[in-house]
Amino acid sequence: MADQNRTGPARLALDWEDARFFVALARHGSLSATARALGVNHATVARRIAGMEQALGARLFERRPDGYGLTQAGHHALEAADAMEKAARRLFRRHEGHALSGLVRIGATPSLADSYLVPRLAALAERHPGIDIEIAADRRLASLSRREVDIALRLGAPKDGEAVARRLVTVGFGFYARPEWRARLAAGAAPAFATFDEANAHLPEATWLKRHFPGARLVLRANTQTTQALAAKAGLAIAVVPHFIATGMPELVRLDLGRDAPPRDLFLLTNRLAPDDGAVRAVRDVLVERFTADAPLFTPPEA
Repeated sequence: MADQNRTGPARLALDWEDARFFVALARHGSLSATARALGVNHATVARRIAGMEQALGARLFERRPDGYGLTQAGHHALEAADAMEKAARRLFRRHEGHALSGLVRIGATPSLADSYLVPRLAALAERHPGIDIEIAADRRLASLSRREVDIALRLGAPKDGEAVARRLVTVGFGFYARPEWRARLAAGAAPAFATFDEANAHLPEATWLKRHFPGARLVLRANTQTTQALAAKAGLAIAVVPHFIATGMPELVRLDLGRDAPPRDLFLLTNRLAPDDGAVRAVRDVLVERFTADAPLFTPPEA
């Protein structure tokens, strides 16, 4: 039976520029996003992808309602193209005499990126000055298999079959507010909360709060726990936030409302099928080292 992914006779040579555009479309998932990332127009992206498919004699993408998805042939090609990209980085590293260099992409939730990762990147840069970092701070889980990120930091047990997972820390949560709230609650006032917005109401902390405090007033809804903590810092409400965020806001105190949201394990994931890359490995090791040293930040503060 003929291969349904075949597009015709293959050319004799593969253009590296075509491969670069192919990797970018696999990561970004749409012609418009890829064009913006590479600073070209849609037609250029489409032409480069067509060139890659002609060179390989296989259809690499299928058009879906949400963008472009890789075919089986596309997945195989992405492994090879990603290896080419990393080999090119190593080649330039050696030529320039750098111990380690290149771009490493990290996927994390917005609050973890803003309140924990970014403040600690200076230490990484000091140790590995040739490595550049890109942070995908999004609640949408960036794909390791499509090489959208090289390292993913995720709450909850990983479900990626192609991922190598390492548990970093257990993230604890508590009720935090300005000290005045203690007096207000002692005087009989009802608690008022900052929580997730409607688009993120399915997240564990939001559903837990709704279940245990039904009917409570939700003064503020926001899409990140950092924003919720800032609302608590302003005196607007009580927020259910990770201890590591509250630790960075000395204006907040922890409140005892009888129970806390359940803790969640944080995992570091890398792609087990990705070619070995020294820069990714170095960043991974620094992150593991940093989280291990900072483990107390994620546990309840001492009274």
